[in-house]
Amino acid sequence: MSLIPLLPLFHQYNRQFFDDALTVRSKPRVALRWSDARLRKTAGFYRRGNLVSGPHTSEIVLSSPLLRNLPGTATQSTLCHEMIHAWIDLVLNVKEGHGHFFRSKMNLINSSQDSFRINVRHKFPVPSTQPKWLALCPSCGLEFPYKRLVRGAACRKCCDAHHRGHWDESCLLIYKPFSVKEC
Repeated sequence: MSLIPLLPLFHQYNRQFFDDALTVRSKPRVALRWSDARLRKTAGFYRRGNLVSGPHTSEIVLSSPLLRNLPGTATQSTLCHEMIHAWIDLVLNVKEGHGHFFRSKMNLINSSQDSFRINVRHKFPVPSTQPKWLALCPSCGLEFPYKRLVRGAACRKCCDAHHRGHWDESCLLIYKPFSVKEC
């Protein structure tokens, strides 16, 4: 499938799932674009801050190499996934990855339609690479492979069990270099 224009989908989902909160006077609060050929490991991302140039302070970028040959539902779910991140940041003004607010909105959207499914992690065909880091939870001892260091990441299981689902410093993951024999 060829790449489709993102703006009409953005406006449709903004009306349908976000009560038009991601626009101001019918103009998107985020820039939308397809990536160049370099974005090959992730289907898309939302970014806010000084890294973005132009009239918007935030943007949603979808991977053209990854999504180009997949069904349209892959583009739809990825765009909506990134719109949830934008909504949490710009409307709720909360700094969160895939936490409580993200999962609540994702579940609400998934239950309100059956055209596509939003997930925390996509399962699109991507060439796999070995993790570079092994993250250890100091509280429960669980280990998680990571491909890059994620500052401030905490063990979800421990946060849920001991802190009512809220991030807590006691659950902060400790990283060590990954070795194949640890698998």
